[in-house]
Amino acid sequence: MSVMESDENILDTMCSEHEPKRKRKHVSLVWSEYEKLPLDADGKQRAKCNRCGKKYITDYGTTNLKRHLVNCPRRDGGYAGQLLLPSSEPMTPHSSKLDQEKFREMVAKAVIRHGYPFEFVEHEGFRDLCSFLNPDAKPIARNDAEADILKMYKKHKEKLHHLLQSVSSKICLTLEFWKSITTDYNICLTAHFIDEEWVLQKRILNFSLMPPPHSSSAIAERVSTLLNEWGIEKKLFSITLDNASSNDALIEVMKNQIGLKNALLSDGQFFHVHCCVHILNLLVQEGLKEVDAVVNKIRETVKYLKNSQPRKTKFLDCVSQLSLQGNKGLHQDVPTKWNTTYLMLESAILYRPAFSQLQSVDSNYKDCPSPEEWNSVEKIAKFLKCFYDVTNTFSRAKHLTADLYFHGVWKIQLHLKEEMESVDSFISKLATEMHGKFDKYWKDYSPILAIAVILDPRYKMQFVEFSYKKLYGQNFTGEVTRVHQHLHSLFNEYLRHSSEASASNVSAITHQSGCNDVAVGDDVDDDLKDFDTFKSQFSTEGQKSQLDLYLQEPKLDRKQELDILNYWKSCKYWYPELSQMARDILAIPVSAVASEAMFSVGGKVLDQFHSVLTPQNIEALICSRDWLFGIGVDCMEMKTDDIVKDILRVDASNDASHGSNDFGL
Repeated sequence: MSVMESDENILDTMCSEHEPKRKRKHVSLVWSEYEKLPLDADGKQRAKCNRCGKKYITDYGTTNLKRHLVNCPRRDGGYAGQLLLPSSEPMTPHSSKLDQEKFREMVAKAVIRHGYPFEFVEHEGFRDLCSFLNPDAKPIARNDAEADILKMYKKHKEKLHHLLQSVSSKICLTLEFWKSITTDYNICLTAHFIDEEWVLQKRILNFSLMPPPHSSSAIAERVSTLLNEWGIEKKLFSITLDNASSNDALIEVMKNQIGLKNALLSDGQFFHVHCCVHILNLLVQEGLKEVDAVVNKIRETVKYLKNSQPRKTKFLDCVSQLSLQGNKGLHQDVPTKWNTTYLMLESAILYRPAFSQLQSVDSNYKDCPSPEEWNSVEKIAKFLKCFYDVTNTFSRAKHLTADLYFHGVWKIQLHLKEEMESVDSFISKLATEMHGKFDKYWKDYSPILAIAVILDPRYKMQFVEFSYKKLYGQNFTGEVTRVHQHLHSLFNEYLRHSSEASASNVSAITHQSGCNDVAVGDDVDDDLKDFDTFKSQFSTEGQKSQLDLYLQEPKLDRKQELDILNYWKSCKYWYPELSQMARDILAIPVSAVASEAMFSVGGKVLDQFHSVLTPQNIEALICSRDWLFGIGVDCMEMKTDDIVKDILRVDASNDASHGSNDFGL
């Protein structure tokens, strides 16, 4: 029985003890909470709640009035039944019987979701809370909590296994390596696919200990074993890794293993995808390295101001005296998150004159950059803005399908090409060095990125032609031809696989029904075979493929919002093979890292809690957290919001005399 039902029964009981026969006027104690209203035009008697003003018909008794007292939004705390009890008769709230199994399940989910240690269930405070909420709650031992989590993990692993077997699309993978504080290495294998409802899905498959040796062949064998356990080795389209040179050898071993099963499209030509975000991060680090000394000066300056309210106030006085405008404040960085370093430099540039002023009034301030250093910082910040904007766009995208990457990567390539011609020798040299590293990535992977953007009906082939002409000038036709060949070759493979599947189905149906066939009208059927041949020859003349028809259709408005997956879902009956190809390609994760970690330049390191767990428990916690709540392993990294917030905001309680300013600080 629920608390609400209990309250209502109490009201019924108490009121029935005081209600006289119907002929008597209302004496039920419930009337102390209502005002009786005059008869309405419809002849019905109504009463109005003294608390919320809601009206109820009272011709048939007071049950509805009692029920409202339980639910009235304006009633005081406590049980509604107590409103009708004399003060000398306190009421004990009723506690419904606790579902112990459900209770343990919810505790297990809390441990998974929030990363609580297993011994959390044995903490005295937690047990006191459970006992207060319901005395029937039985204490949970640490080992029981661990067993509950493993049980939940196995249950949802079976569900995921069924989903992966049933999905008709290809599956793309990302592979990351995580290190624990005990120096153990773990493989994080994640599947990306578009499900039957055309929704982009991402699931961590394994977070598995990788014992020595860590050679390419050993890692490939381990990954192959994991894929076999899931039964998806024949459904793979691509795998995305970072740009470590050792990964090239790993991929070759994997391609040979999977290729033996004839499972890869285009002989594995599109199987290996380098992580786009990783290469961008490497380039940004190259740029920041050029101004490393001045970055450290600005970093120390921010710390100098942050750690002293009087210094902060003195700096704000300098800002006010110089009439500087700006509302970005001054931000501290986290060295392993390059976007925070960029934002720190960008904000510091706004207050360049104030730092010089502070140096003249504060003899203890020793880290003010020189004019030449400030000039270098301004140049590098302007140069890196394109990298920041592109990566920021990637990290904020709600559904990061493969078509979005071409725009960003192309902008970076074009930016480097233009800056190579800069009159500033510092920037020109930096851009030339970066371009040499980035160009290899671009040439190897622009075809698959280009195919993805061609499958966006707002851009198609014309955007690829436009982009390549910007990059290559009059030599762009060769690059466009290369993309065109890849596109048609890949589509023809989908046509071939579709034909083979159809033939196999027809053969199976014919075999099953052949024994029941009746030889009626054979002569007529033979006569019509000539017509089938004639029709086939006639229809192939000038026939256009699904791909040709799609490319020739007018493009959609570039500015319109488009759910590209929903678009191809709606096209699956008109362009069945082409929509299947789009479904597989758009699922390719061109970044191996989650959006939460796109700016990270540090290694993947597990926290202390996860590092000391057994491999079985680490995998159960990390995978279950992803499956149940969509919280990936990257979310365990340090949160930086509180660290990088504006350090110039003055706490009124600490410095009420400083007053407000016009700079949003």
